[in-house]
Amino acid sequence: MSIDVANETDVEVDLEELRECAGWVLQEMRVHPEAELAITVIDEDAMEVLHVKWMDLPGPTDVMSFPMDELRPGRDGIDPEEGILGDLVLCPTVAAKQAEEAGHTPAEEMLLLTVHGILHLLGFDHAEPDERKEMFDLQRTLLLTFLARRPAATSITPPSGD
Repeated sequence: MSIDVANETDVEVDLEELRECAGWVLQEMRVHPEAELAITVIDEDAMEVLHVKWMDLPGPTDVMSFPMDELRPGRDGIDPEEGILGDLVLCPTVAAKQAEEAGHTPAEEMLLLTVHGILHLLGFDHAEPDERKEMFDLQRTLLLTFLARRPAATSITPPSGD
C-alpha cells in the first residue's frame, strides 16, 4: 500500500501512527495491496475552505474524505481492485476539541477520524440509521483492534456522532 502522510500545520501529530492505523484498516478491509491513499493534516482555516466549497457548510470540520477510484473492500470470491483510494484531510485542532468532549486524547481522536474517513472512502456512510449502525460498529471494531495491538494501547469509546 502506498500511504502518503503530510502535516501542513504547526500542531505536533504522530504521522507514523496515522500511517500505521491507515495501513491496518486497509489491510483489515482487504483493500488491494497496491492501493494509494493520501492523508493531509491541515489547519482550521484550510479545512473551513474545503468544508464550504465541497459541503456548503460553514466552519471547519474534523475530517473530509475525497474518494478517487471508488474502491471497495475485498469480499469472499471478489478480488479487490487496484487504484487510488483517495485523499483524507484531518484537522487536529477540531479533533482536540472533540477529544476533550469525548474524554480521550487528541491522538486517539485523530486515529478515530482516520478510520472514519477511510470507511467513507470505501463507500460507507451514516445518513440512514442502518448505515450508521453498520459504519460505526465497523469503525469501533477497527479502531479498538488497532489500539489493542499497540504497546501503549488505550481503550476509547468512539463518539456516537460525526
